[in-house]
Amino acid sequence: MTPGIGFAILAMLCFGASDLIYKRAAALGAGSREFAMLQAWTFCPGVTLYAWLSGNLVVTLATLWGVVAGLFLLVAVINFMRSLQEGAVSTNAPIFRLNFAVTVALAVLLLGETLSLSKIAALVATPVAVWLLLAERGPQRVEWKSLMRVVVAAIAMGCGNFCYKVGLLNGALPETMISAQAWLFCPTATLLYWEANPRMTITPGAWRYGSAAAVVLIVGMVGLLHGLRVGFASVLVPVAQMGFVVTALLGAALFGEKLNARKYVGLVVALAALALFAVS
Repeated sequence: MTPGIGFAILAMLCFGASDLIYKRAAALGAGSREFAMLQAWTFCPGVTLYAWLSGNLVVTLATLWGVVAGLFLLVAVINFMRSLQEGAVSTNAPIFRLNFAVTVALAVLLLGETLSLSKIAALVATPVAVWLLLAERGPQRVEWKSLMRVVVAAIAMGCGNFCYKVGLLNGALPETMISAQAWLFCPTATLLYWEANPRMTITPGAWRYGSAAAVVLIVGMVGLLHGLRVGFASVLVPVAQMGFVVTALLGAALFGEKLNARKYVGLVVALAALALFAVS
């Protein structure tokens, strides 16, 4: 069993749950910038307090990798949000979820992590699973500007995940890394929402979803980084990014979303990919 795989599975469960919370917030009418800000307002003080109480808030030079990761995250979020203004979420979201391919490539090329046959098979199976889980739709016109933005977002997110691993290799603590990321992201997300909405109006009910998503993401991010302390980024990051499986299952169980034969096959393929990553 791959070291740290349990932490990656925990992160996968949390990331999948956070996607579902985001969907519920969007149904209320909360915009992407507003939700990112509300989430950050809980996430930043929450993770910083947790790091301090646990004795893991130790700022060193390696902590700067967390700040760099926060910068990449900001680029990823901004471009992903803008891509959705012109493109379909059913197309752009799966592309964005494949950001782990960037992390895997960087980990193999720059950190010397191995690329085994089981890992290659899992990397092939994952995009197949994403494609199968997509809602079936008729032909759509390709929005190239939107596509370019979501590709930039995926690359930035993959680079950010790689920065986590590098910071940990240089001795940074997971809780401090995540806190440093939040210190950059929180005020910037607030400024971005203020720019779009100077009156800073808040959608009724959006607070509880933003707070819930923040708590779930704190658990997921702390879990992922603890896994990366002992395991390979080329294995654990792809597993963590398979939260779309959790989203599909919870959506069907809690909100009655239908799973047809194609989606069931997609779930089976995704679980097979997860097993292949676990034994890589």
